Amino acid sequence: MSLELKNQLAELLRKALAEVAPEQHIDNLALERPKQASHGDFATNLALQLAKPLKLNPRDIATRLLAALPASELVVKAEIAGAGFINFFLNPAAKLQVVRSVLTQGDQFGRSKAGVGRSVQIEFVSANPTGPLHVGHGRGAAYGASLGNLLDFAGFKVAREYYVNDAGRQMDILAVSAWLRYLELHGGTIPFSVPFPKNTYQGQYVRDMAAALKETHAGHFVRDAASVTAGAPNAEEDAEGYLDALIANAKSLLGSGYNLIHAHVLKEQLDDCRDDLDGFGVKFDNWFSEKSLFDDGLVDKAVAQLERNNHIYLQEGAKWFRSTAFGDEKDRVVQRENGLYTYFASDIAYHLNKFERGFDRVMDIWGADHHGYIPRVRGAIKALGLDDSKLEVVLVQFAVLYRDGQKTSMSTRSGEFVTLRELRGEVGNDACRFFYVLRKSDQHLDFDLDLAKSQSNENPVYYIQYAHARVCSMLAQWGGNESSLAEADFAQLTHERELALCTRLAEFSELIDNAAQDHAPHAIAFYLKDVAGDFHSYYNAERILVEDKALCLARLALCAATRQVLQNGLTILGVSAPQSM
Repeated sequence: MSLELKNQLAELLRKALAEVAPEQHIDNLALERPKQASHGDFATNLALQLAKPLKLNPRDIATRLLAALPASELVVKAEIAGAGFINFFLNPAAKLQVVRSVLTQGDQFGRSKAGVGRSVQIEFVSANPTGPLHVGHGRGAAYGASLGNLLDFAGFKVAREYYVNDAGRQMDILAVSAWLRYLELHGGTIPFSVPFPKNTYQGQYVRDMAAALKETHAGHFVRDAASVTAGAPNAEEDAEGYLDALIANAKSLLGSGYNLIHAHVLKEQLDDCRDDLDGFGVKFDNWFSEKSLFDDGLVDKAVAQLERNNHIYLQEGAKWFRSTAFGDEKDRVVQRENGLYTYFASDIAYHLNKFERGFDRVMDIWGADHHGYIPRVRGAIKALGLDDSKLEVVLVQFAVLYRDGQKTSMSTRSGEFVTLRELRGEVGNDACRFFYVLRKSDQHLDFDLDLAKSQSNENPVYYIQYAHARVCSMLAQWGGNESSLAEADFAQLTHERELALCTRLAEFSELIDNAAQDHAPHAIAFYLKDVAGDFHSYYNAERILVEDKALCLARLALCAATRQVLQNGLTILGVSAPQSM
């Protein structure tokens, strides 16, 4: 509704401009809502824009524009302010139209056609399946899911994808970690004199997987300590070399048994991840396997294509991508001298695959620590001969959890971390989803547990949900037919707070367009706080269930419209809209 009113005002201004300065053409005619209600409903700086080309005082131009402005029932008053701004005051009847629009459109109110005909793939979370998701992963999950919902609401065809890192060294480390714990369960096969790597995964979940291996395979994978550590360097002097030796020995000693262990730990962690995200209300259309890139020859294909395009060179037996030619700080190895591909090679192949699937836009949602990775990936896309403008990378700062004023450590290797599942259990899904998107994605986020659990006006999600529940309670008390509210006499709504609430509701549609364009679900969260604030102020100042039937129905209609907008916004954020609290 706000956008519709702006378009009508813009058309009036264009007609005035055509009379005052027909030679001037303004493509983007700015109309903004003033910060103070006393300055009207909309304001434009058109006169200031025209001052230089017309070589006239902005206030003089504004006076001419107002004189040429066509008469309209939409505008009650227009006045000049400051250096030459024009403030418009709208007819209250125009503001009230939003109530009927919300009630008749229901959960479709605010939906946009901005993205119609365009597809977008969003890849997010994509945490290595080497342990439970922690609270840091939770922010990327909440942001990606909310952004997907927002883009869908804005008309885009959205494909949500999780990239499963099921190939490479981290999965080998997890497999060996579980195997070493499995060996410990067989009566000290690995004596305490043999160092257990500090750089393995050591959480309780690793011990649980080891116990499951023992239950299923008994002692089939038991090997003696000497063969397990054969040829390994001193663990204290070369921790990574020691770990690599254990991995190599495990593969040699176990043969196909190693593949069984690897498959077991992958399945356990991936199933746990799926279950956790599903419980969090985060759904994916596709779980894409990194291993499939190798199995299907896509990594070979991508590197070969780079070679054909003269972006690969050989040095000391390794293949290097000339990423410095595309703004990276140094060139990057894609294939080592031993023939093994790097992580970067599979990432190149993955992005080639994304582009080949024909999406109009490809969005990667990464942790902020991946900032330096952007130039090389974008460079590889260019080097493949693809349009890198289709790629958008959104960075998400990891959330820092505070409990009782103390920062909580989150280290996947040491096992000292708070899982997303534990956080959800403590504060609930709604608080998690809302608090995670309450800040812009690239801004630091301190997650305040005490605030998230509080039932007070200071807790924004509680404040918003309470507004929704309050309307539900009021409508239940009334007990009438809600479908009749769309036909209420909205002219009864004359109080300042009622008109202000209507104005706020009318902003929702334009907000959707802007938030989708800016990839900003947090804008929805802040808007919902404002709607709830306006409603609570109205509710506390005015009686809704008054004896005057016409007035009562009009006020109930406004409340019901507020409830619907709150519900639509909360749904985008993945937060429930309770009927009672």
